[in-house]
Amino acid sequence: MADLTRKYDVLVIGGGNAALCAAISAAHNGAAVLVLEAAPKFWRGGNTRHTRNMRCAHDSATDTLTGPYPEEELFYDLWRVTGGEMDEELARHMIHESKDMLHWIVRQGVRFQPPLGGTLSLGRTNSFFLGGGRAMLNALYRTAEGLGVAIEYDAEVTDLDIREGMFLSATIMRDGKPLVIRAESLVAACGGFESNFDWMAEFWGPAAHNFLCRGTKWNQGSILRKLIASGVQQIGDPTQCHAVAIDARAPKYDGGIITRLDCVIFGIVVNRNAVRFYDEGEDIWPKRYAIWGRLVAQQPDQIAYIVFDSDVLESFMPSCFPPVKANSIAELAEAFELDPAVLEKTVAGFNAAVQPGTFDHTILDDCRTDGIEPPKTHWARRIEKAPFYAYPVRPGITFTYLGTRVNKQARMIMQDGKPAANMFAAGEIMAGNVLGKGYAAGIGMTIGSVFGKIAGEEAAKNASRKNTG
Repeated sequence: MADLTRKYDVLVIGGGNAALCAAISAAHNGAAVLVLEAAPKFWRGGNTRHTRNMRCAHDSATDTLTGPYPEEELFYDLWRVTGGEMDEELARHMIHESKDMLHWIVRQGVRFQPPLGGTLSLGRTNSFFLGGGRAMLNALYRTAEGLGVAIEYDAEVTDLDIREGMFLSATIMRDGKPLVIRAESLVAACGGFESNFDWMAEFWGPAAHNFLCRGTKWNQGSILRKLIASGVQQIGDPTQCHAVAIDARAPKYDGGIITRLDCVIFGIVVNRNAVRFYDEGEDIWPKRYAIWGRLVAQQPDQIAYIVFDSDVLESFMPSCFPPVKANSIAELAEAFELDPAVLEKTVAGFNAAVQPGTFDHTILDDCRTDGIEPPKTHWARRIEKAPFYAYPVRPGITFTYLGTRVNKQARMIMQDGKPAANMFAAGEIMAGNVLGKGYAAGIGMTIGSVFGKIAGEEAAKNASRKNTG
């Protein structure tokens, strides 16, 4: 049990990758650190529990990466998915610092596995955690505890005392009573507000209540709200988020990676009206997968259906739920309460538009449609071999992009444009600085790790100056 009566050098709010990197970094720099994790110990770690990899720049192949990934290439990939909606100086700073992150995080006990092949196409760019996100998280907790970092679970912060850009204290509840915790520096690393559907509905309207949250239910955004209300400058579009298409039968929270579906290229996607609404062959993974959550969110009732036939049933990684099976397209429509005649017409029109080609899911192949809107520009094959299958999908929100503005030292920026006196941020709560929209696989973990390390260092330096001043 942490000593909550003393004054710490650095208080870290959050319990995931960004928070632990900040806590470890601060401890390495001589600070006495307290971590407040809102979740119980079993659920600790926020969305990090569900992660698998991180995307960092590197100059050459390694035991866990198949080749170099220069800074400029990573910047181009980030620029492409965001459409340039980013703080370019901050993004380039993060990318440059990411080159050392793969070595730094290994020194904290995290292990990576050999590069992956297959449809992911990430063996050169992304490093995969041995044992997944939970193993990575456990390694960071062991290191933090070994460095003397105090950790308190079930410790939701209910209030922050911030005056003129200076953090003074945080309040949690213990035994039904408020307990005030003081520290010289604050690091906010407690996620976005993707678990707070009422807040999301302020921007998305009632549609938000049809979304599913892929990760933790603890990311309610309460600290973000308090920081903004206390004069911290906000950044990011509140409607932008990392959202993918996931199985509509997934739980409201914590479905994780096993509910994600990336079989779009092997069939067609129709909405509640049984019609197609977007090009299923637009781009390769991992650039395409991050767009389908938002696309489905814009459809009636925020639901869609991936329709395919038995020829491709074993061509992709399935969801944890089996696809719905039917002997005819009409029967498949009835299973989802769609109009059978309309779905039959949609499939027949698509089949008639498919042009001859050589199918290859690893490249932008020449299998396309002609004469229909929207087109399917790659990987178009007729859907004609019974039995037929479909997955229902809904938007699966991973994290939101509304956050706190920071500088290169991860220090929060106040509404008057001045840096906060002693407040820093890392991870999803500031991701909007470099992710205005879109997503590239693994970049969220890079943001958290890089800015977590920076925030810990800077918070410790700030506390040291206070203690010796």
